[in-house]
Amino acid sequence: MGATVKAKSVDFSYFGGADSLDEGRSPRRTAVPSPTAEDDGKSYPGPPQDPTEFLWLMTEEPHRTRRMAIMKAHPEVTKLMGHEPLTKWVVLGVVSLQIAIACLLRRMHPLSPLFLLCAYVVGGTANHNLFLAIHEITHNLAFKSVKANKTLAVFANLPIGIPYSAAFKRYHIEHHKYLGEDGIDTDLPTRFELLCLNNVLGKVFFATFQILFYALRPGFVRTQAFTQWHFVNLVTQLVFDYVLVKTFGARPLIYLLMSSFFAGSLHPLAGHFIAEHYVWDGLHQETYSYYGPLNILAYNVGYHNEHHDFPSVPWTRLPALRALAPEFYDTIPCHPSWPMVIVNFIRDPEVGIFARVKRQPKSHGEKQPAPPLPGQKA
Repeated sequence: MGATVKAKSVDFSYFGGADSLDEGRSPRRTAVPSPTAEDDGKSYPGPPQDPTEFLWLMTEEPHRTRRMAIMKAHPEVTKLMGHEPLTKWVVLGVVSLQIAIACLLRRMHPLSPLFLLCAYVVGGTANHNLFLAIHEITHNLAFKSVKANKTLAVFANLPIGIPYSAAFKRYHIEHHKYLGEDGIDTDLPTRFELLCLNNVLGKVFFATFQILFYALRPGFVRTQAFTQWHFVNLVTQLVFDYVLVKTFGARPLIYLLMSSFFAGSLHPLAGHFIAEHYVWDGLHQETYSYYGPLNILAYNVGYHNEHHDFPSVPWTRLPALRALAPEFYDTIPCHPSWPMVIVNFIRDPEVGIFARVKRQPKSHGEKQPAPPLPGQKA
């Protein structure tokens, strides 16, 4: 019934003779926990996106509007907000685990099967957990004090091998405040990436080296002023790396760096990088959640609509937020699997680098060079 109602609202004169929006397309990739008449979770909600251009929208990002609606319907949601004391102990445990394993592998060749297996399975999972610990701490959700949170982020950064926690904070807060705004939200692919990686081999390259794109892209798109915390992060990391190499040799540091690479490469947890904001199934939806078991290892970052709606709710209470407002969250398409997100991203022609929502940047008290609209020359 829902598909019939939806079909009647579509003008099929634009689709070259197709009798439905599903014709000739691969199976739908997203699911709807509680299907509705508007979206049954099985048929396609809309036609494929133009693969030569990003999806440019003039609408406001959806999270502020939904946040206000949820706060009106469920004012008790504010009780879920606030820091989570458990975070610091999880960080301490994972940092200790990674340093211990790195030291235990100091006599093993980096290209040996056991070394590589440890770096991928244990190290990749642990360092991805630390990426997301830094993400959680960036929102000041480990302590009440801003300084204590920044200090913990620098500590969590140690097994990653490369200093990034201080730079990540500003970029990530801007990602929340200016979601989808071209030239400000550095989570968005650039036009250069669209031109160079818009094919299967390009998507394989992107998925394999995701961590490098997320590390290097911000510096090209939107540079930051070097602050005291950038300095603390840099010096602390360099001293840690130096002491580790001086005491145990280079192999422990190689293990940590390999762990960081695998964490942001073709790793099951790395599926969340693509799952969170890439557009799927003809939807004009720019944020997607995932409610599967891998959230246990990932600070519940899969609850991504919930996180963007309420970034002051810590990871341990995001499931409670969803349970509090199922009428808002269970009708939104979500991903059933992070690993399959990577597979489908690579093989499905309907999703790629182009599948991101972009908006023209607004004025935020600083001059921003406005990029050309689609179809215009710069």
